[in-house]
Amino acid sequence: MNNHIVSGVRPNPELLSPAGSPGCALAAFEAGADAIYAGLSKFNARERGENFTPENMAQIIEYAHKLKRKVYITLNTLVKESELAEVAETLALLEEMQPDALLVQDLGIIRMAREYFPKLALHASTQMGFHNSAGLEIAEKLGISRVVLERQMTLEEIALVRKSTKLELEVFIHGALCASLSGACFFSSYLGGYSGNRGKCKQPCRRRYFSKNGNGFFFSPQDLCTIELLPQLRELGIDSLKIEGRLKQPDFVRQTVGAYRMLLDAPAAEFREHLGEARNMLSKGCGRKWSLGFYTTESASTLISHDSLGAAGQLCGNVNDLRDNGFGFVTSKRLFLGDRLRVQPQSGDEGSALTVTKMFIDNAPTRKALPGQQLFVLCDKPVAAGGLVFKIGESFSDYAKELAALPIPRKKLNLALKLTSSQIEVKVENGIFPNWKRKVALQSADSRPVTAETLHKEFSAADSDVFALGEFKCEIGGNFFLPSSELKSLRREFWNEVKENLSPESVFRDSAVGLERFRKAYQSLKPAGSLPEHLQETVAMKPNGAEPGNRKAIRACSIFDFNKLTGEVILPEFCPEGKLESVKRAIQSAVASGIKRFRIGSLYALTLLKPHQKIEIIASTPLPVANSMTALELSRLGVSRVTAHIELEKESIEALRDKSVLVLELYRYGRPALLITRAKIPMDGEFRDDRGNGFVVRFDRRDGLTRLYPQKVHSIPRLPGLYDFYDLQNAHWNSRETGTFNFDGDWF
Repeated sequence: MNNHIVSGVRPNPELLSPAGSPGCALAAFEAGADAIYAGLSKFNARERGENFTPENMAQIIEYAHKLKRKVYITLNTLVKESELAEVAETLALLEEMQPDALLVQDLGIIRMAREYFPKLALHASTQMGFHNSAGLEIAEKLGISRVVLERQMTLEEIALVRKSTKLELEVFIHGALCASLSGACFFSSYLGGYSGNRGKCKQPCRRRYFSKNGNGFFFSPQDLCTIELLPQLRELGIDSLKIEGRLKQPDFVRQTVGAYRMLLDAPAAEFREHLGEARNMLSKGCGRKWSLGFYTTESASTLISHDSLGAAGQLCGNVNDLRDNGFGFVTSKRLFLGDRLRVQPQSGDEGSALTVTKMFIDNAPTRKALPGQQLFVLCDKPVAAGGLVFKIGESFSDYAKELAALPIPRKKLNLALKLTSSQIEVKVENGIFPNWKRKVALQSADSRPVTAETLHKEFSAADSDVFALGEFKCEIGGNFFLPSSELKSLRREFWNEVKENLSPESVFRDSAVGLERFRKAYQSLKPAGSLPEHLQETVAMKPNGAEPGNRKAIRACSIFDFNKLTGEVILPEFCPEGKLESVKRAIQSAVASGIKRFRIGSLYALTLLKPHQKIEIIASTPLPVANSMTALELSRLGVSRVTAHIELEKESIEALRDKSVLVLELYRYGRPALLITRAKIPMDGEFRDDRGNGFVVRFDRRDGLTRLYPQKVHSIPRLPGLYDFYDLQNAHWNSRETGTFNFDGDWF
């Protein structure tokens, strides 16, 4: 944790920077970040970024630890059943790297890490959607040490949650915002399988849409900038302040981290004086218009402006010259070689980004262009005619020399040291090396006896480019005086023998044990078994709906008189702290009326249901169950049935069915919410995109949430061995327009 202390106020929270590449990591540390978060090429929520190889991730971790900084590795996507073996191997690799924590979304990964790779500390990604004290109780049960809170919480709600838990809390302070509640957006996945829950979001929220009452960018929020809120966030006791931006370049990281570092370190009396300079630094990051995000209700109500193009950056001009080798435009900004540009189609679809390597004025090459000049930029990427040219970054160092100079990570040796009055013995616990012993003659110490801390510090000095100290155990058989010179001599002698006689290849990985334990446990995993021949279906209904012959499911916020209901109650997927008591009362009323089955879409509900005995709990959309490890973890938490994650394709659903220890249910019919938000959406009703896909937006006054639904009703065939779930809350039987989501295709 950051130890900066500003006079008269709380100690500074950790300043956490994105690092989409090794160069960004160095830029972050150079600018004053206390920690970075970064990912490997797979299973991280920014798979489109450059990311890290295992080799350079290990280098950055070792470099960071020398600086007394931290590295958190993102393994924060949902995973399919077929990927669990690869995830286990990744966890084993990461445990060897010894990052400071792992950032996770999938409950299955949490279980695997906790059970088989326990040296990995776990942080809950914002994608897990924790947003109230009841949810944080579940996070503690999961073995989570830090929670990244839902981004749509207000400051007042965060303050209430902070008082309820000892868990570390992390919040976003700067960067791009998602329109949807975290982890509950299926918009990109619905439009082609590219899931935000898999790190492949195509950002459909940034596109232009068309309705009878006007067109616009109905789901594109402004960027977050909280420089003025820093004193409040510090006073709230937030542990970590997180900057978004793993798709950004080192120039963004350097400027943004530098601005927040300056403000965090400024004496309280001088804070206001530095705001102007901070704004100037942040403006060079070339983002969208700034806002306070969801931290205030006022900001949430104006967060989305339908007439603002969702593109990020400083507008420089419109493409007026399009050729095979590039494009031309009259620039309204000063541009230099090395600057980053994006050419955005007028539709708002994702545009091509490039670094300017060659540009011309009047057919003559130039290194600089001034406002008002006609500029031609060489480009081999597709560019839209009439596209808007945005500057999204400045020329920057790629840190190539600094990265090349980083040492190769050393092998970590786990040592167990035993000291008596007559002998010192050191055992290498993870390598083929004989126990090292030396005779000593130690006297009892009148003062300042040798301690485990002293021995640990001394043996940390390996003086080797190949080996370093890993774990250190120490047993001292008394209070002994050990002269510093003698201790240093013993340490040098030990490490010299290690360097001469221990081969790096003979150092074995501790994580190999966990990997083998996982493989055996997974092979022995037995599915829930066959279902009864006549399945009892569940139908989610509107209030007062009638569907004879099936179990009926009604939302808890729809009805408090449960006497006429014989099926189940659907609990809210989002429940601010101030409404927890209301949901508790609804549950008590339902139980008193004889209701025994509850459907949950968020983990917090497990805390509210815990006091009630002999009830059945179904984990359902949008709570994701994509693999058998997640089902196993939910069974530990008291869940009795799970709905297969709605983004899954048929093959993955069947693979999950064949391994799940819980009975599986299939969302067969209905209109699932593709996006859920607390933001005020500047339209209501039906609209379409430029490809003809139809959607419906509906605001629900009961919970204050706006939901986006597909116009087509999701309708898929029955699969053997799965219960059926029909959702008639926003659909009718026998709809003419139906679709299958990803069921017949792929989930990327």
